[in-house]
Amino acid sequence: MHHGKKDILIFVFGTLGLSACVEPFDADTGEFLSALVVDATITDEMDNQVIYLSTTYKFEEEPEGLTGATVTIVENDANSIPFEEVSPGEYRSQEAFAAQPGTVYRLAIQTRDGRSYTSQNATLPQPVSLDSVYADRMISGTGKEGVGIFVDSFDATGNSQNFRYEYQETYKIIAPEWNNFDLFSTGVECGVDVVPKEVQNRVCFATDISNEIILANTSNLDANRVQRFMVRFLDQNNYIISHRYSIEVVQYTQSNETAAYFDALNQFSSTESIFSESQPGFLVGNISSETDPAEKILGFFDVSSISKKRIFFNYEDVYPGRPIPDFINPCMEIAPKLISQGGARCVLSAMVEANQVSYLNVNEDPPFEEGPYLVVPRECGDCTVLGSNVTPEFWTE
Repeated sequence: MHHGKKDILIFVFGTLGLSACVEPFDADTGEFLSALVVDATITDEMDNQVIYLSTTYKFEEEPEGLTGATVTIVENDANSIPFEEVSPGEYRSQEAFAAQPGTVYRLAIQTRDGRSYTSQNATLPQPVSLDSVYADRMISGTGKEGVGIFVDSFDATGNSQNFRYEYQETYKIIAPEWNNFDLFSTGVECGVDVVPKEVQNRVCFATDISNEIILANTSNLDANRVQRFMVRFLDQNNYIISHRYSIEVVQYTQSNETAAYFDALNQFSSTESIFSESQPGFLVGNISSETDPAEKILGFFDVSSISKKRIFFNYEDVYPGRPIPDFINPCMEIAPKLISQGGARCVLSAMVEANQVSYLNVNEDPPFEEGPYLVVPRECGDCTVLGSNVTPEFWTE
């Protein structure tokens, strides 16, 4: 599985919602530290492995991938596996491969300007299978009713005790005010025509990936067992579970070194620790510069064993007989005039050209202040605003 790209934030200095006893200040990113950011996990799944390179960025800037680098994985200090850049900062192995037990791996990077970096050696941990993924109704710690996504896992050998979880969720979207027709701007005197739709846009599918660090450790448990560990909570009113929902959970079995890094990263990026007295300053990973030993690099080279499972459920399965959650938009009907008061500008056709509305119905005998057609916000009649009208290959009903 290609794990999703994650943004790693460095808190140079900042404040959000602090109490009044702290003197106000202007956040200044003038003395900004530019550093290489490496997001590199290879797994024992046969696939084209992916490594992401970027640089740290100021709060007011957009993140940028590091382009033009030469990226290789070295096996047992002998065989080199080349990677190629497939999009800015995203490097994919030219051939599919799976990390093997007993093999030592090392990441090597050379940038366009001649700087070189290398990771410490890493080996594949003992694989542990993900026994089950399941959904249960529950009340959250904050008293909210919803659906928890839980995992169970067990390592009979007792060798692997560190687990990290990621998920990819996909859900069906049905446009609540859909019909077979749409509006078309004629481009002549603010004219608008009702035309048959040529594209299926009633049923769509949207996919999101996890963007948090989800860690489990069994070292302090009697048995080396992950049991009823929650990786996701879905509020009962979340519209993404309105019809049919699917989640694929990926379990990464990690080494002690990798687990320690992700645990520190998790604490470092939490609101509680940003302003604590035990600030770690700069989180050191397992990658260093061969060109300048003092250079700081953010990120970690990780070799993980993975196991994954996918489940589906319908809203009716979890809440039988209950009305589905409200749509993401209340879908208020409006009837814009064709031409504004005084004829200064087009109204409805401008909204149609800007893709702001979907056709609902003819507005029979409209009063003076209304136009001839009833419309709703675009997503209420066109699900492609929120997702894709292509059914995923894995989807089952």
